[in-house]
Amino acid sequence: MYDQPESELLRLLAERAGIAADYYDIAGTHHVTTDETRRAILAAMGFRSLHRTGLVEALTAWDHRPWVQGCDPVRILRLGDAPGFWSLYVPCESADDAIVRVHWFLCAENGERCHEREEGPGLTSAETRSIDGRRYIRLTFGLPPDLPLGYYEARVHTQGGSADVNVRFRLIVAPDRCYVPESFQQGGRLWGVALQLYSLRSERNWGVGDFHDLADVVEWAGKGLGAAMIGLNPLHALKNSTPYHISPYSPSSRLFLNDLYIDVEGVSECRTAPEVRERLTDPSFRARIEAARQSNLVDYDGVASAKREILNLCYQAFLRDNFEGAEPELKPHTDRGWSFHRYVLEAGEPLIRYALFQALEEEGQADSVSTMWTNWPEGYRIPASDAVREFQRRQMHRVRFFLYLQWLAAEQLGVLRKKTAEAGMPIGLYHDLALGSDRHGADGWRFQEVLALGADCGAPPDAFAPDGQNWGFSPADPLRLRESGYQYMIELFRNNLRYGGAIRLDHVMALFRLFWIPRGAPASQGTYVHYPAEDLLAILALESTRARTLVIGEDLGTVPDWVRDRLRGAGVLSYRVFYFERTETGAWKPPGAYPAQSLAVVTTHDLPTLSGYWEGADIQTRDELGLIGSEQAKIGMLMERQADKARIIGALRSEGLLPPGVSDDPGLTPVMTWELADAIHQYLAHTPAWMVLANIEDVIGLCAQTNVPGTVDQHPNWRQKLNVTIEDLAQDVRFAQLAAQLRPARSLA
Repeated sequence: MYDQPESELLRLLAERAGIAADYYDIAGTHHVTTDETRRAILAAMGFRSLHRTGLVEALTAWDHRPWVQGCDPVRILRLGDAPGFWSLYVPCESADDAIVRVHWFLCAENGERCHEREEGPGLTSAETRSIDGRRYIRLTFGLPPDLPLGYYEARVHTQGGSADVNVRFRLIVAPDRCYVPESFQQGGRLWGVALQLYSLRSERNWGVGDFHDLADVVEWAGKGLGAAMIGLNPLHALKNSTPYHISPYSPSSRLFLNDLYIDVEGVSECRTAPEVRERLTDPSFRARIEAARQSNLVDYDGVASAKREILNLCYQAFLRDNFEGAEPELKPHTDRGWSFHRYVLEAGEPLIRYALFQALEEEGQADSVSTMWTNWPEGYRIPASDAVREFQRRQMHRVRFFLYLQWLAAEQLGVLRKKTAEAGMPIGLYHDLALGSDRHGADGWRFQEVLALGADCGAPPDAFAPDGQNWGFSPADPLRLRESGYQYMIELFRNNLRYGGAIRLDHVMALFRLFWIPRGAPASQGTYVHYPAEDLLAILALESTRARTLVIGEDLGTVPDWVRDRLRGAGVLSYRVFYFERTETGAWKPPGAYPAQSLAVVTTHDLPTLSGYWEGADIQTRDELGLIGSEQAKIGMLMERQADKARIIGALRSEGLLPPGVSDDPGLTPVMTWELADAIHQYLAHTPAWMVLANIEDVIGLCAQTNVPGTVDQHPNWRQKLNVTIEDLAQDVRFAQLAAQLRPARSLA
């Protein structure tokens, strides 16, 4: 059957695995995928023998996969569509297909049977196939109509044929689009403020913004300014150690929260336990906190150490006051103890695995063992191993500590969500879901079976990165994702949608295709791998609808028009950045050109602030870091920036928004003024975009960029604090003026 040349067999297998044969970059340059890249990516997907014999075997196995497995692992239904059918594949040596009986039923998420059928005898096969000398038949059965939204497990048992067969598959019933508040359909338009939580200063925090600070921002922005939402950096779990483990876009786990944001003094045990109060009043400890608070950069290691010290004491008091019995089977006997117990039960196995990873990693650090799980003792590398189970039994006291931290973080964030409602914020917290996580972190350990650890992901060459970008984390394997019933994606969406009214999906194009790079190869040798977008969009729509959470897709960069069209149809908002909304001539698009189903913002964490852009601080920073290349290139960038500033002034003038006294010559306005920044935000407010965000850094005029892509410790990425406290922000008249301008243009219908 497969008698083509080896190179053609390689191309066929790569095509079936979703590996693109070629692609066009953002400049329109055509790139053809090489056989070397195909082999490397296929190897990362688990295909071992990639010469002629192995390729033929792999292609043949691909053709026979559902027949040998018994059924497809996942079946998706969209609410309102015809119910359709599912197929069962069973070995049946006899030509008399009528001997097969099939008993199957659906289990809802609560475990109850909701549909049960007995099929046969007298079943007729829809198709037959011979595989390795064995005869298989395909049977088809109708799915029940009008199933409620949700996940179902189909359990199937056959009798007769060559052998009894037991198989299962996941049935997903999803809405046709993500949740969208009805107010937007009626003309409602909203605005909010965006911030990096760690950057908040206050008179009471411990050197990093925390959930108490965020509650104060909710009170100020929601009740005081009338903001509808607060945009946040990802709150994913980090190791919080410099310089490599502080980026919120490269977390240890995207499923759980960064315990650094816990308001320690808001923890019940911190207020009631004598040993905790004694430690908090110790002069040397207070000096550590004060030094971290006064620092202009977040001291992740110092703050994490101080918080962990107090939270360890809180944990001991928590167990003493709320539980009885002996390890590992402690029993709660207070309302607080039962609240923790219920949280752990509801969070289930994913939380236990995360806490286990934390405890294993801590033990490795104590024993001077590598913190990379790939270098742990062999028994600890597999989450379901006997060694890990024994570790859990032996170290349950420590595992429970990490459960306690997640409970505290979830509890405080849950209270915050209620505060946004009380403050009259129709959206509330607007979260950010990072694209990936550290391969050496908790998600990499737990989901190693669905991650391609032999590959990285990134971006193809473009004007900003002529050699492409490598983001340094492993992509999910689309084949293994589906084989696993998409469990990783279900948990990922569910855990991140539960805490707010909106969420931004970083690099949303990854639902369709992602740029893979073979480990150790330059990014220019990568290519795209396609994903089962319709399946992933169905899961996203289901979880979004259940959580009543709006979804925004970060669709910047090399994004084909058909992807944006499909996202729009799926109810996902486009992410529009002022700097990039340009016509082919380089002029700024007028407000009316923005799509309604979008969120508009001036800039992002990877781009210069408004003041930094206007004053060329980003160009100066890149030059100082050696990222520009030559003085001539720098001069060219500065000249282009001056031209862009003139275009911005022209755009503002055309909309009647240019502040009085501002000349058409940007050289006469060398520094970004508050009036000019306000005018640019008004420009966005005049767009039909459903949502507009104002970054706090842009309102107060900060120049420093949050993150300079392509750097790690050359620039203080993810460490810079605001230059004013929350208490000062609440008194800053610029925010009141901004709110007064935005409220009339942005209101619910």
